[in-house]
Amino acid sequence: MRWMMTTVCFAVIASVSFAADVEYTLTKDNTKVEWSGTKTGGKHDGGFEKVSGKATLTEKAGLKIVVDIDCTSLYSDDKKLTGHLKSPDFFAVKDHPKAKFVSTSVKKADKGFVVTGDLTLLGKKQEVSFPAEIVTGDTLTIKGSFEIDRKDFGMTYGKGKIDDKVSIRVKVDAKK
Repeated sequence: MRWMMTTVCFAVIASVSFAADVEYTLTKDNTKVEWSGTKTGGKHDGGFEKVSGKATLTEKAGLKIVVDIDCTSLYSDDKKLTGHLKSPDFFAVKDHPKAKFVSTSVKKADKGFVVTGDLTLLGKKQEVSFPAEIVTGDTLTIKGSFEIDRKDFGMTYGKGKIDDKVSIRVKVDAKK
């Protein structure tokens, strides 16, 4: 009898721990990845129309975020520029159609959180960290922004005319 009670207790504890995990599906409709690039005399804005992934909230590991970015869906505020950005001079979407972000930690900070993870772009992986506002519940909301150095990913076209720093903005509003 004691053995049966112990088994039932472990089963209940296991199911409670498992039930605590919450998964949010990230889609092009609820997740936005946008950018701004600057150059002498101006700037351009754009983003990616197709993203997918998931964010999983667990009691043990906290928040884990995986975002797949379809680089072929890249857009900008200028049609001609969009075509050039897809070329080997920048994103080389024929050879590198996907980019990916995988969080390695999400930690509470004085204001909000700090998200750290690996961004893979053009086959090169770089660690990025950024402050973010994060709210969890029935809906996961994330707002954050950070800069990358495009040279770190092999984008060197326009050196001296195009700034190397590119601003990235992320916004998630996903239901579980």
